[in-house]
Amino acid sequence: MRVKGKRGEDQPEVGGGEDEYKMELVWRNIIGMIYLHYGALIGLYLWFSGQVHWQTIIFGFVFAYSSAFGVTAGTHRLWAHKAYKANLPLRIMLAAMQTAACQNSIHEWCRDHRVHHKFSETDGDPHNAKRGFFFAHMGWLLCKKHPHVRSKGKVVDMSDLEQDPVVMFQKKFFVPLTTLTCFVIPTYIPIAYFGETFYTAWNITLLRYILTLHATWLVNSAAHIWGFRPYDSSINPAENKLVSIITPGEGWHNFHHIFPFDYKAAELGDYKHNFSTAFIDFFAWLGWAYELKTVPERVILARIARTGDGTHPSVAKKSKLDKNSNITATTSTGGHHSHDLSTSWGWDDVDTPESVKQVTIIYNAKKSTT
Repeated sequence: MRVKGKRGEDQPEVGGGEDEYKMELVWRNIIGMIYLHYGALIGLYLWFSGQVHWQTIIFGFVFAYSSAFGVTAGTHRLWAHKAYKANLPLRIMLAAMQTAACQNSIHEWCRDHRVHHKFSETDGDPHNAKRGFFFAHMGWLLCKKHPHVRSKGKVVDMSDLEQDPVVMFQKKFFVPLTTLTCFVIPTYIPIAYFGETFYTAWNITLLRYILTLHATWLVNSAAHIWGFRPYDSSINPAENKLVSIITPGEGWHNFHHIFPFDYKAAELGDYKHNFSTAFIDFFAWLGWAYELKTVPERVILARIARTGDGTHPSVAKKSKLDKNSNITATTSTGGHHSHDLSTSWGWDDVDTPESVKQVTIIYNAKKSTT
């Protein structure tokens, strides 16, 4: 089946090629997703009909959240954006947790995500939200990539990850490792220790997997469509509290796309809606995470004044903001656009200005010997 799709009129081109392309469905992926959702619905029925032991339910939640931290604190903030650094034990732990999430290898996940940041909401964006909620949510996984996505994925810089032995080991053995950690072990443990049947344990495993997938996908869909845009009203990514609650802290997306290397992925200073930041801070306290990067308040306030939609709480506090000032010129070499990171994937990207790095606050700058 071939479905014709057109680029939106307000969507900029990101490379050569035709103005119209034919989207090709990948039926193997579609059939696989149908089966996974069918199994998840069975698991949901078994759960709500009281046929699942409480130990299995608790185990499922703990497993889901640990794998989620592997994606949020690991693949996303550590590897994709270089928002902080981690020693070898922490990198191994995060890689194991991310493998258990079964959301592609670290290398592939980061490649797609870096392309997403550099070409957001264009044909070069793997999950372009301008193609609709369903496409951004999961439809992009059910069809072949747009030619621009493929071409940009070949040139985005991945050299840093290719020098990380943890990333490359996981990439080489990803299929057997993720099969074991995402499906085999979570099915075996309830059978061996909680008295579940294979039928129940397997479908509860599929339910846990599907729920974690949809949680991640909400960042690409809901957080690119609905919410406030206090930092930049001209981009799709938005601040979405519900997504942040579901995804431990990944829904503060307007901030994240403007300041992608901030390890908090948000301006918030508390952990209430950002458990991933608490996770990173805990390991920073242990000395396993270091060089945590964050944006100074004066740069954030300047961006709010220049491009925000007026919904940020600080806008009402006139004493803190002077919209006529050129506050973003925080260095002698930077003009008021010197801190624009809307086309940067993170800290080591060539599009991250040196003026930004000069004013960035870095916690735990000295590497631990742990």
